[in-house]
Amino acid sequence: MQLSNKELLQKLSFINNEWTEAQGGKTFEVTNPANGEVITKVADCGALETEQAIHAASKAFIAWRQKTAKERSALMRKWFNLVTANADDLALLMTTEQGKPLAEAKGEVTYGASFIEWFAEEARRVYGDVIPTPLNDRRILTLKQPIGVVAAITPWNFPVSMITRKLSPAIAAGCTVVLKPASQTPLCALALAYLAKEAGFPDGVINIVTSSHASEIGKVMTESLHVQKFSFTGSTKVGKMLMQQSASTVKKVSLELGGNAPLIVFNDANIEKAVKGALACKYRNAGQTCVCANRLYIQEEIYEPFMQEYRKAVLALKVGDGTKPGVDIGPLIDNDAVEKINRLMDDAVSKGATVTAGGNKPEAGNLFYQPSIIEGCNTEMAVSKEEIFGPVSAIFKFTTEEEAIQLANNTEYGLAAYFFTENLGRAWRVAEALDYGIVGLNEGIVSTAEAPFGGMKESGIGREGSKYGIDEYVEVKYVCIGGLNRD
Repeated sequence: MQLSNKELLQKLSFINNEWTEAQGGKTFEVTNPANGEVITKVADCGALETEQAIHAASKAFIAWRQKTAKERSALMRKWFNLVTANADDLALLMTTEQGKPLAEAKGEVTYGASFIEWFAEEARRVYGDVIPTPLNDRRILTLKQPIGVVAAITPWNFPVSMITRKLSPAIAAGCTVVLKPASQTPLCALALAYLAKEAGFPDGVINIVTSSHASEIGKVMTESLHVQKFSFTGSTKVGKMLMQQSASTVKKVSLELGGNAPLIVFNDANIEKAVKGALACKYRNAGQTCVCANRLYIQEEIYEPFMQEYRKAVLALKVGDGTKPGVDIGPLIDNDAVEKINRLMDDAVSKGATVTAGGNKPEAGNLFYQPSIIEGCNTEMAVSKEEIFGPVSAIFKFTTEEEAIQLANNTEYGLAAYFFTENLGRAWRVAEALDYGIVGLNEGIVSTAEAPFGGMKESGIGREGSKYGIDEYVEVKYVCIGGLNRD
């Protein structure tokens, strides 16, 4: 890995603006999923280092909250500029530790930087209110103030944007942060910390604790009396456990959890647009995104013409090492991911589904999986209930609009949904009927810093991004000013 700025490859945790070893010098390996090679070893921290980071953040909060919004915004703007200037190196770092193709990685760096830019601007727009009073001798004010120390845990599939989406609103609001990145992808987090230090952030405002002991770190974060807010992106199962732990100190929580996204193609859709949107939505990051289309519902009148074009497009996708030119699909993150896909495919075939594209491992390596399509799926199959998290399209056929909505909503998840139609009335009806926090109409890629990201039902609590994102990191304080008699 040839980085232009070699300082971006850091190996120690970042606590109180210092690069910090784990107790006893413990480390864990970070490997390249494309070839299994060890990239480097990073500090393997535990409860002690997490407590140290929380203490540093708590101490720093006193001064950081008192900085003006303009001062915080200026530092964030410097950070944004540094991230943008180092985009190529950050993309290469991401591809090396996570696997996605370089073009996708570069896109994620740009997307991740956009949250820093957006919240640098939103820092100056955290407004309170003056509320009309019921009594003439008093006035009612509301103030929005930073909640305090924020603890966060981020996943491996978007190792830059998931971090900036949490850090940016927190520090913009005046909070300080302790963050644990995924053990598979800690290098991007440490690179972001290095650039934040270069931007001039004060000691303790941003702290990164690397560890292979997620449950140990999570327990300290959720049960600490010095942490006022906890944010997590990951599986619903783990999110529920962390939410229970956070209840011990009645923390404010934000949870972005699992998904089971439907993508519906109606008979009045533009087929070319629908194929393009479905392909981008399903196979981005090798299908390893929480908002990927998990279940594709195609109306029977256009089933064959849609599938003919879709099969052709899927078969044209190129699999390989993400650093190589022309690659569309990189490796999966680990062996568990491959085994899960094999289990889901075997279950579907045993219950009557047919593999019409892919369905096997390419020669690129053990963690690669051929972009696949499995048709004839039904609600008895595991692919209709579980998040696939891989490059496999599970195809279902439907007859009526009402049936499509019922099938789409028949899940405990409610993160993202997509549908394609050229009918304006249907567009409104279906958009309002889908029980999802994010709905893409005639679009397969909808995430942006300007829009709220978050789910309904068991897909999570709270919203990230947009003007609503900063509200997750503030408390609303009511101030009653009395004794204002006019005599």
